[in-house]
Amino acid sequence: MTLAALTADATPIAGHRPWPRFVVTESAWRAASEKLAAGEVTLFGLWGDMACVHLALLDEPARDIAILSLDCADGRFPSIGASHPPAVRLERAIQDLFGFEAAGAPDPRPWLDHGRWGARAPLGRPRDDLRPSTYAFLPVEGESLHQIPVGPVHAGIIEPGHFRFTASGDTVVRLEERLGYVHKGIEGLMTGADPDRGAKLAGRTSGDSTVAYAFAFARAAEAALDIEAPPRAQMLRGLMAELERLANHFGDIGAICNDAAFVLMHAHCAVLRERVLRAADACFGHRLMRDIIIPGGVARDIDSAGAAQLREHTHDWRRRFRALVKLYDQTTSLEDRTVATGVLKPALARQFGAGGFVGRASGRAFDVRTALPYPPYDRFVPETALLQQGDVDARVRIRILEADQSLNLIEQIADNLPQGPLSTPITPRAGEGAGVVEGFRGDILIWLRLGASGAIERCHLRDPSWFQWPLLEVAIEGNIVGDFPLCNKSFNCSYSGHDL
Repeated sequence: MTLAALTADATPIAGHRPWPRFVVTESAWRAASEKLAAGEVTLFGLWGDMACVHLALLDEPARDIAILSLDCADGRFPSIGASHPPAVRLERAIQDLFGFEAAGAPDPRPWLDHGRWGARAPLGRPRDDLRPSTYAFLPVEGESLHQIPVGPVHAGIIEPGHFRFTASGDTVVRLEERLGYVHKGIEGLMTGADPDRGAKLAGRTSGDSTVAYAFAFARAAEAALDIEAPPRAQMLRGLMAELERLANHFGDIGAICNDAAFVLMHAHCAVLRERVLRAADACFGHRLMRDIIIPGGVARDIDSAGAAQLREHTHDWRRRFRALVKLYDQTTSLEDRTVATGVLKPALARQFGAGGFVGRASGRAFDVRTALPYPPYDRFVPETALLQQGDVDARVRIRILEADQSLNLIEQIADNLPQGPLSTPITPRAGEGAGVVEGFRGDILIWLRLGASGAIERCHLRDPSWFQWPLLEVAIEGNIVGDFPLCNKSFNCSYSGHDL
């Protein structure tokens, strides 16, 4: 009843699906902040709009979501981050993109805006008073402390991000991140686009999660338009989502082992990942399955021969993968690096609403596929893997368990593909909707508002990494600097998905 109590005197927005949205007063907004600080609800999203801010709340026991909207007539709103730290970076992003001030915020520094945009608050009321490009990192005090700046350009072909280490000898005392280097203006590009182009843009938010983002966008658009994709399309979406999850988990397990200097495991996992990508290409015409999921359904089918081939592939992948898991278990020197390294305590995982393998390795049993089931997971239900240790090893083992689940789901879906159309026709109309899916990193939220012509008026995309990046800073404390690559890869947060 927590969400009901918060919205009892609020004004509901008609036609918002599948969860309600309410226009609330400042007192109700503050009450929501208190509930978040007390741990009674989970922060699920916080984003700006032209004249207001929106707050998505998750009631985990009730498996319910509500979105609260507060008018910002004077350009200000009460800070959620003042009492609930997971909101701090989201508020800084709102300030950068829309110019709204979070009154009482503990950290008013810019986040995505590096002073190079040409205008401030580009999605709100743009101003010409540009931010200075110099960024004020937090001050450091104490004897025998030194700082190590790393990035934003890194060794290897990876995305840019800056990490400022404060260390005592070789022990990390504090880590501060600065991100935003791959800001692409996705939300700005969404404005005025039709839903088909919106799906393409969503699929480019974070390339390794292109299926998950397109899936979430399609569900948001379908909710706004009050339509459903046909059964066959829903099954094919699930098939693609599990192939994407499997490929990423195979790649991550190998990369984590590589950062622990176990190159053999990395090589074999890379081969497995490549086999999954080739199978995806053979079935859907694209290795990453980009632009296949569209609002209303899917753009490409798979024939019976392709489905049969996938079933054969899963037998081979499972056999090879089990041998690699056995190798991981029997390599003591590898476990010496991963066990008890980079520990994330369960209380912090719950406080930040950490999703995916990061949360489930630290005791937070939240998976959208089971907590807020959507097709085809209302029919094919995965088991939620859960551990409590919260270290690098636990994050590897959650991936191992989830990869095995994905293999099972791929076989079940391939064996039960129904016949029928691939898409439902779309009639342009106004509407609002939200879509939530489980990507390989965790829960992805997309909120969408369509105008009378069917064009996008506002679209917000929230990556699970928003709630995982801050936890990496905590998990590395007390570890040696040399273990940062290992911890960082075990989290594998998205730079691009976070930076929008």
